[in-house]
This record gives sequence, C-alpha cells and structure tokens, in this order.
Amino acid sequence: MEYSILGRTGIRVSRLCFGSLTVGPLQANLPLREGARVISSALDAGVNFIDTARLYQNYHYIREGIAGRAGSVVIATKSYDYTGEGMKKSIVEALKALDREYIDIFLLHEQESELTIRGHWEAVEELIRARDKGTVRAIGISTHSVRGVMAASAVPEFDVIHPLINVKGIGIRDGSVEQMKAAIAAAFGAGKGLYGMKALGGGNLISERKEALAFALSVPGLSSVAVGMQSQEEVLYNSAVFEGAEVPPEIERAVSLRNRRLHIEDWCAGCGRCVDRCGSGALSLSEGKAVVDREACRLCGYCSTACEDMCIKII
Repeated sequence: MEYSILGRTGIRVSRLCFGSLTVGPLQANLPLREGARVISSALDAGVNFIDTARLYQNYHYIREGIAGRAGSVVIATKSYDYTGEGMKKSIVEALKALDREYIDIFLLHEQESELTIRGHWEAVEELIRARDKGTVRAIGISTHSVRGVMAASAVPEFDVIHPLINVKGIGIRDGSVEQMKAAIAAAFGAGKGLYGMKALGGGNLISERKEALAFALSVPGLSSVAVGMQSQEEVLYNSAVFEGAEVPPEIERAVSLRNRRLHIEDWCAGCGRCVDRCGSGALSLSEGKAVVDREACRLCGYCSTACEDMCIKII
C-alpha cells in the first residue's frame, strides 16, 4: 500500500481510504461484528485511513474494527452542525464513541460555496478551538461542488478538503469533471490536503470499476481516495487495485457476482427527476419520496445522474 502526507497536516494516510458509510445502518446495515471484521480486514491490507461522519451512525463499527491498533489509524469524520455549540457536541460525541483522545480530521459536511462556509463560520471557529486544544488535528470541509473546493482553497484556516470526483461526474453539483480536477489542482497548489470521494459514483460505476478506480488514482493532487466497502472481498479487490497488483480471479468473481440493490436515501426530496430518467419504469413517487420496484430495476444507475442530492446508490 502506498502512503502520502495529507497536504501540510503532517498526517500520513494510505492511498486507499476506507469509506465506512456502506457498512452501517444507512446502507448495508451489517451486524456489528461483521462490519468490524470488514474494517479490520482493511487494516490488515495496509489501509490506515477511515472516513466516517456523524450522519452515518457507525462510530461503534469503527471503534470495534480498530480495537487494539487505534493508535495507527487515521480517522476523518464530518458534521452538519453549523453552530459553535452544535459542533462542540459533535466533537465530544465522536471522541467518546470512537474512544479517542483526538480526531485526526474533522470536516464540515457538504459545504457547497463560500456562502455556506461563511454562514457556518461559528462552527469553523469551534473546530479551530478544538485544533488549538489538540482534540482535533486538522479541519476543513467535504463538498460535492467545484465552487466549494475553490472557496475552501481560499480559507487559510482549512487544512483538508474532501471533494467528490469520479470519471462520469456523477454527483458533481455545479460543473464538469475537468472543472473539478482543475479546482482540486488549485487547492493542492494552495497547500490543502485532499482526499476524494464517490470514485464509484455511489456504487453506480461498479460495473465499470476498473476504469473508475484508475481514473480516481490518476487525479493529480489527491493524497487518498475513499471507496465504500462492505465485504472482505471488496477490501481485497480495492487493495489490489490501489497497490497496482493483479486482482485474484476468485476475488474478481466474488465482487462481480455479489447481489446488489438500488438504495434511496431518507433525505430524498421527491423531485421526480429520477422517475423521469428511469427507462425501465422501476421508479415512482410515494408519499413524497422516490421508491423502487426491485423486480423492474436493471441496476443501470442512470437514475443517479438525475439526482442532485446524491440520494441514489447501488449497494
């Protein structure tokens, strides 16, 4: 496994970051011990970097998965809290739930522009205080937008940016893949540490995973790429790819044959764009939310490109 230093933070991270959303209650909802085993298998493979968030409700999975070797693991978490008091509570919650003396990286979740960053500055000030006290090592934002990356690049208080980037641009809210790459390059030039997200487009690029992961690894400026994993086979597959090794045939088969399903997040706004995009008639609206007919769904992932809020994933 390759490692690099995340910007100017001094934090050494593996090229492959374990995206933990997939193991928890919002997606695969694995039993605690099973999810912890998946995390532990990633550590065995050389991964030392785990991405999570307060929203994911999976701190207990990580705490158990890293038991006995927590000191060698880098954890990044995120919170939507925009007040100082709210952010303070989020930090305390993460420290307690993860049984840590500090959180390596703490980000404001999904900041999309200079306006949202400015509007949430009270929370930023709390993160700065936590960094000064040593309960947080580095701070910054996650974002799905080009504008968010550019705005964060200009904030001297920020150390880390976690942008959405994938080969098809699925989920980028305000620009093209090339524009996002340019924004990442500019942020890197400004000294920010960057690690990418949604390399597989929320699971919608799984059928094109070789191309998608190769693209993510080719993006200049990214120290690491977070990839969601929910099985030990996926860990072995991604570890091999990130190490530049051949994927064992039995692992390739296991990943290819894994049963998957379309998942619609609870925050779906019911706009209906995905329904219009679906060519198989598998999506409809019910009680203000998109719902899927699993028998009709072809798992093509086309619907996800219509969702501006990244509600639709294949897991």
